[in-house]
Amino acid sequence: MKYNNYISKLSITLVAALLIIFYSCNKDELLESPVSLNFSTDTVLFDTVFTTIGSSTQSFRVFNQKNKALEIDRIHLGQGKNSSFRINVNGLSGTEFQNIKINPNDSIYIFAEVTIDPNSTDQPMIVTDSIVFNTNGKIQDIKLVAWGQDAIFIVADQQISGLPPFKIVAKEGQDVIWDSPKPYVIYGYAVVDSTASLTIKEGTNVHFHANSGLWVYKGGHLSVEGTKANPVHFQGDRPEEYYEDVPGQWDRIWFNEGSMDNSISHAIIENGFIGIQAETLDAPMGNKLEMDNVIVRNMSGIGVLGRNYQITAENIEISNAANYALALTNGGTYNFLHTTIANYWSSGVRQTPSVYVNNFYETPDGTVYSNNLQAGFINTIMDGNLTNEFLAEDIDDGSLLEYTLDHCLVKTDQNTNGSSWINCIINQDPEFTNINDVDFTLDQNSPAINAGSDAVNVPVDLKGDMRDAQPDIGAYEYIP
Repeated sequence: MKYNNYISKLSITLVAALLIIFYSCNKDELLESPVSLNFSTDTVLFDTVFTTIGSSTQSFRVFNQKNKALEIDRIHLGQGKNSSFRINVNGLSGTEFQNIKINPNDSIYIFAEVTIDPNSTDQPMIVTDSIVFNTNGKIQDIKLVAWGQDAIFIVADQQISGLPPFKIVAKEGQDVIWDSPKPYVIYGYAVVDSTASLTIKEGTNVHFHANSGLWVYKGGHLSVEGTKANPVHFQGDRPEEYYEDVPGQWDRIWFNEGSMDNSISHAIIENGFIGIQAETLDAPMGNKLEMDNVIVRNMSGIGVLGRNYQITAENIEISNAANYALALTNGGTYNFLHTTIANYWSSGVRQTPSVYVNNFYETPDGTVYSNNLQAGFINTIMDGNLTNEFLAEDIDDGSLLEYTLDHCLVKTDQNTNGSSWINCIINQDPEFTNINDVDFTLDQNSPAINAGSDAVNVPVDLKGDMRDAQPDIGAYEYIP
């Protein structure tokens, strides 16, 4: 009996010892092939609102999800000692670390810190670097992004399946004003909820990160109140000179069905995917957007997209879009006065006209909706680098398609003999000042000079100059 107990105890001891030996060997045995690390994030964002000297610390985790230990040969800052960032690995601070071990199914924390003087006029608006990892020849990196000037950050904190990440900036029944001298920097979608309103005051700069935008939801309201001296500016969050005219840096300003009485005055909207998308798909038409003195330019998709909406616009420039500059679809009511639509897209091949109107919409599954469309263009230029820059399509199912071009200068191969065309100049060069410099004011030889209708009461042009008694066609009055 004692012998059996002794054997049993010895067996347990041996098993435990073997397990310890096996675990220790497995723990000490290192992976030698290239290994992909897993991270808790791919970007470390420093969203602190800086004061005089801004300093912030963020952290993330590096995971080893293998059953063997691994050794990271090198961790270093991409810009080395010239970086504005510092990192801490395993309690040590520096810019470079070697032979960092992570046990099987374990992780380590890495802390990153940045110090920036946001009040320095020479400070870049955005400061970036990366933490580079070399693990057995496998190179990976984590991006570091910090705002180099004092800013207000709006970072998405909600995610619903089928929708982009978003943050509600104006809740139901709430009136919110953006008027800070600091720029607003949006990561994800900033949402104006039902029955809420957002007012953006003159001089405000709104910067969007990639795939980000402003979304006015059902029953929401947006009022952009720029002035000639201090317009509101919507653009990407990469202000380096290289990105000055790079399209597609952010997504869109999106008016959803049911949003009411929206207005945009004296604004510049540039370098996104769709400048403005205003649509009513499910609710009865009654939504409204008024625009005056607005420039929408350099979009990788569409400049202005309307779907069964009401849009009234005057003194508008819509220029350089990869597809349509202006698309009015699925019906609606539209009036454009003194508009310059100039599409000389040069970042690829464009196959769609600058202006497109129709009275239907087809969903990806083939379902077709149709609604009445009425569109009026007075003193408007429609030009670009294609043969045809205006196209109207009628579904011919009983829904109306009515459009009028009155005292317009249009480049088109369509039949212009009908009643829809009133005193228009067809297929003449508008003689813009310099299309390569995106200057769509009129040269002294432009046929648009003094060719507009005097029945339109828009006495001041997009530059702020007074129009003559016989105004010019387009958003800009020629001043000798």
